[in-house]
Amino acid sequence: MSLIICSICGNDEFEDTTILWPALIEEWEISTEEADYINRQQGTHCVRCKANLRGVALGNAIREVVGTGEPLTRFVKTSSAGRLRVLDINGTAASEVLSALPGYVRADYPDVDMQAMPFKAASFDVVIHSDTLEHVPRPLDGLKECRRILAPNGHLCYTVPIIVGRMTRNRQNLRPSYHGNPEESGYDFIVQTEFGADAWTFPLQAGFSSVKINTVSFPAATALTAC
Repeated sequence: MSLIICSICGNDEFEDTTILWPALIEEWEISTEEADYINRQQGTHCVRCKANLRGVALGNAIREVVGTGEPLTRFVKTSSAGRLRVLDINGTAASEVLSALPGYVRADYPDVDMQAMPFKAASFDVVIHSDTLEHVPRPLDGLKECRRILAPNGHLCYTVPIIVGRMTRNRQNLRPSYHGNPEESGYDFIVQTEFGADAWTFPLQAGFSSVKINTVSFPAATALTAC
């Protein structure tokens, strides 16, 4: 794997942790190769700030839309950062850093339902979420809400677990699958949608005009930007 610089803190040291467990691998019907890159996506993390590759990809997407080459830890101290209105849905690897911004708002389920958010139209410049959309019963409604609350020229930056070798499928008629132990995390973490190679089409269906994909060590980690 080529050298990766953490988009959150600027560190270049990473370590690996195995994340997937046999039952989830069976439920998702994923191959050994797919399990390997998903483990890297979720388990390879910065030793300083603990952001995993998914979080680094999201951080790169955020840096691009705000126009900085600096790690987010430095960007948030700038005057341009202080003018941003940012909505963070359910928390990301960048949450602690971005929470220093005056215009930062955190919205967590179940207090805020992504499918019907209690914010006025055009309220935010940037909306972010990470590995949340796959748990939303109606993901298109969630994306339409993100579009509604974005200001003109605003951006949505987000991640979903993507299995690149197949198309998206709904898990409605499949055995329930959870990210985490449902006895500990509850029903909230049930997977409603398994995203595949067509994941990029969902924001377009929701009314966004363009989509860009950022990647870190493809196919291990990708982040989508919609505007």
